[in-house]
Amino acid sequence: MPAATQFFGVYSGVKSKATHKASGNCSLADCTGVRVLKGCSMFKTVLFSIDQSREARNAVDVVVNLVQQYQSRLVLLSVVEVPPDTEAAADVDVMKSKEAVAKLLNGAQELFTQKGIEAEIIEREGMPSFTICDVADEINADIIVMGCRGMGLTDEGAAESVTNRTINLAPCPVLVIP
Repeated sequence: MPAATQFFGVYSGVKSKATHKASGNCSLADCTGVRVLKGCSMFKTVLFSIDQSREARNAVDVVVNLVQQYQSRLVLLSVVEVPPDTEAAADVDVMKSKEAVAKLLNGAQELFTQKGIEAEIIEREGMPSFTICDVADEINADIIVMGCRGMGLTDEGAAESVTNRTINLAPCPVLVIP
């Protein structure tokens, strides 16, 4: 049996229907085949890690669909990167400016409000991958959504990629949008 069939078989089997029905999240009639995911609260809390990248902007539609489909709580997170030394502070990077990050978060919150979604915002300082995982743990996120800049296409980039580090450290699944 192909792996995909085995994966989806878990959701369409009698045992999973009974277990899912017992959770009280949906009726047995809704638990046929892959539709078991509809009507359930699989992703109660979605953490969307945003930055100024095109890939983060591309992820907005996916986040909207995910939050609307599962009626999830949406938390927007942006991390102000702390430079390792004071000399690096002279390098003006947008994600190192508290003002720019606050403006980014408020703009994203307004965008989701226009789409009928209430979003909480969190701004933190630190190393992005560690901070994303810490916040996901604090808010009991069921999934982290983030963009991927493609920096991991080389061996050196893969080791240093925020996305790769987040995937390896995350307390929950990570959905990466290219």
